[in-house]
Amino acid sequence: MADKPDVKSTLNLPRTDFAMKASLAQREPEAIKKWETGRLYERILEKRAAARRHPFILHDGPPYANGHIHMGTALNKVLKDFIVKSRSMLGYYAPYVPGWDCHGLPIEIHVDKQLGDRKKDMDVTAVREECRKYAEKFIGIQREEFKRLGVLGAWDTPYLTLHPAYEAKVLEYLAAFFERGDVYKGKRPVHWCVSCRTALAEAEIEYKDKTSPSIYVRFEVVSDLGAKFPALAGRRAHVLIWTTTPWTLPANLAIAFHPDHEYAAAEVGGEVYILAKRLLPVVAEELGWPQPRVLATFPGRELEGLKARHPFVERDSVFVLADYVTLEDGTGAVHTAPGHGHDDYQTGVAYGLDVYTPVDDNGRFTPEVPRYAGMQVFEANPRITADMKRDGSLLKETAITHSYPHCWRCKNPVIFRATEQWFISMDKGGLRDKSRQAIGRITWIPEWGRERIDGMVAGRPDWCISRQRSWGVPIPAFKCRACGASLASAEVARHVAGIFGREGSNAWFGRPAADLVPPGTACPSCGGTEFEKEYNILDVWFESGASQNVIRREPGHEWPADVYIEGHDQHRGWFQSSLLVGIGALGGAPFRTCITCGFILDEQGRAMSKSMGNVIEPGEVIKRSGAEIVRLWVAMLNYKEDARFGTEIEQRLVEAYRKIRNTWRFLIGNLSDFAPGRDAVAEAELLDLDRWILHRFEEVRARVVQSYADYEFHPILHDILDFFTVDLSAFYLDVVKDRAYCSAKGSPERRSAQTAMFTVLRDSLLLMAPILSFTAEEAWAFVPDFPGKDASVHLGEFPGPTDWLASKPASFVGDMERLLAVREKALKELEKARESKLIGNALEAKVTVRAPAAEAAFLEARRDDLAALSIVSQVAVVPDAGLAEPAVEVVKAEGAKCERCWNYSTFVGTSASHPTFCARCEKAVEGSRP
Repeated sequence: MADKPDVKSTLNLPRTDFAMKASLAQREPEAIKKWETGRLYERILEKRAAARRHPFILHDGPPYANGHIHMGTALNKVLKDFIVKSRSMLGYYAPYVPGWDCHGLPIEIHVDKQLGDRKKDMDVTAVREECRKYAEKFIGIQREEFKRLGVLGAWDTPYLTLHPAYEAKVLEYLAAFFERGDVYKGKRPVHWCVSCRTALAEAEIEYKDKTSPSIYVRFEVVSDLGAKFPALAGRRAHVLIWTTTPWTLPANLAIAFHPDHEYAAAEVGGEVYILAKRLLPVVAEELGWPQPRVLATFPGRELEGLKARHPFVERDSVFVLADYVTLEDGTGAVHTAPGHGHDDYQTGVAYGLDVYTPVDDNGRFTPEVPRYAGMQVFEANPRITADMKRDGSLLKETAITHSYPHCWRCKNPVIFRATEQWFISMDKGGLRDKSRQAIGRITWIPEWGRERIDGMVAGRPDWCISRQRSWGVPIPAFKCRACGASLASAEVARHVAGIFGREGSNAWFGRPAADLVPPGTACPSCGGTEFEKEYNILDVWFESGASQNVIRREPGHEWPADVYIEGHDQHRGWFQSSLLVGIGALGGAPFRTCITCGFILDEQGRAMSKSMGNVIEPGEVIKRSGAEIVRLWVAMLNYKEDARFGTEIEQRLVEAYRKIRNTWRFLIGNLSDFAPGRDAVAEAELLDLDRWILHRFEEVRARVVQSYADYEFHPILHDILDFFTVDLSAFYLDVVKDRAYCSAKGSPERRSAQTAMFTVLRDSLLLMAPILSFTAEEAWAFVPDFPGKDASVHLGEFPGPTDWLASKPASFVGDMERLLAVREKALKELEKARESKLIGNALEAKVTVRAPAAEAAFLEARRDDLAALSIVSQVAVVPDAGLAEPAVEVVKAEGAKCERCWNYSTFVGTSASHPTFCARCEKAVEGSRP
């Protein structure tokens, strides 16, 4: 047939300019340019607004304006695009305002390195200007990288935390906390980075393995134990502690015991040691004590108020009680330094102990500890242990590798150190309890997020909001020159906010204090009227947590947001800071639903890192395969878990993409002469097979739309791919080719097939537009025009439900399933016939179906349908009362092969005008003549 152009020209073969080769890397930038020049994002919003659609707000968690995007940021941004586009196509007014986090330590440190020695000759505002330039540079870079992924949004009007209006709003929110009485200044232990010389929030901490000393130290009891425990009268006793931070021992002021745990006084080699009774066997084995003898036991509460001599400092350590003391490790007696630990501090406050911290900003001992003055704390560890070993207070030293807090920016270990900082109280105004109540009302995806963030909020200390750096929003606090008291209040914060709104936060560094305090301000302590500025900036997590102000300022947006979605590390980061700011400043949680996504791993399940050489940049994938492959990857993931990516995965994605593209191309090619308004067949007139495939597609449509509503994207791709591969390519399109190619061009049977193909094409493009945004848009241009067709697929909405069985009896689905069951039997027998060389292909076959009378009657009425379904030339049905179910056999087809459709027919050779055609083909060709 291929050698006869005259015959080929009579067939309705697919024709289309929709390219088989995607060339995504070349075509995608053209699409982006078209979207921008055509104002697609704005037109989508205008259309939804004109229809008075309800708003849906996904608030963008601002990425940090530092460096290029990576696969993790690509994953997150594409997920947001899925959500926004799908909500728009579900009929919502769904704007997307991207943002950037512009202040903070990473940028400041990078600029410090760039400036080098030049920084010494620059004032603070000049350095801040360099930080601003650096942030704006990477905002521009990242903006283009996000757009290249096909993400639509308000890219020309993003929110930036360095904008004066934003900085002003941050201080207005801080003013609300002052007004509630939640903000205070105090000396408390905080995570302190000695390299960056600043306090750090919990969200700025990374936990990594660190090797530390593991030491057992004895404190000699100086109180009279015999007065409480007669068995110890006249005995010299020691309390045994275990620690991995020898450098904190100079600040030891107490030893903590659990009030309810049982403690033992055990004799070892003439010495008496006090420790938890349950831990005695473990410690004895560790220290090599042979058969310690217990002299007395007592609950921890009996030790309260007693004292022991510090091992190498001239002072005593008091015995205190604390519920956090556990029996999981150590000795059950906990070394307590109120200036170097959160629990230690709380215990110290309860017992009126000094918040003693003999360590400076650089992590070096102060002259308060003459023996180690000037030494860096970690470097002092071996000196301290050597001194204790020499005087006999160190019983054992080994090394331990354990999880230890490190600075998120410089990656160095941090210390706990008490410094004077500004804090937001978690409990004074009920911030903790209100936040936990709100957590219970929010929808968390996955559900375990609720318990995770609730535990974090329940156990977190007061929020340290001050940082000792310059690139950020200054805390509006002053110091009275007369008495030294701090001045900070809601009134002051709002006044400074007004200045920042007009001039930006550089005003703090360029204006004198007199210009910044409200007129007529007097010191509340002494009445003084002269002030000097403090130079702390606000925690950037407070800044980014205040980004919810963007929702409230944008017209048509509603607060709280419908969705926040970020990585699961943000339970202790942006999710939590946003929640606390929302509760404290606005009285409610800023989001209704909170979704978390996982981290990115390589194909072996390892974290991507430059040192391992396994980092894959999104830009590389886009240049090689196109942004659609990145988007397809995101859609294939269960994004709530950690996700893998690599070259093999990329290749599988390319293959899956080809399947989808080629299916769309085939459908488009078969619609080249189809005008829906003229040619579409009404539901009642559809052929059964076409009705069946549309019914199957309706089931897919319903699941896909529900999956979008549930923020579940991998089931969407599974449903569409499965339908395209199994229902369409392997079944329907294979079967319907004969009817589409060989029937008369305008025949009802061909138009019925085209109606089904058109419907699947149009609706599947709409359904996949949020995911394969470039390809759906490209293919949409080739969809035959129909009433109401939008210029862009993204202007459309998801198709609604259609009852494709409306004109059929309730038995239709069951009848089709019966027919398909016989087809399956026929296909198996046809395969056997091919293997035995009885036939070369299915069209050379005639299928005979033997069946019980009732089933035979059913099949006889659908004999032509069964032949088409099985892609055979003929079907015969023979009643057979001896069978319980249909049986199939295959024989050679009767007649000769039609030159046009390749079906075998006894008609071939009987027509004078078309001797090589079957009756159907002769009719089709004759009917198509003018």
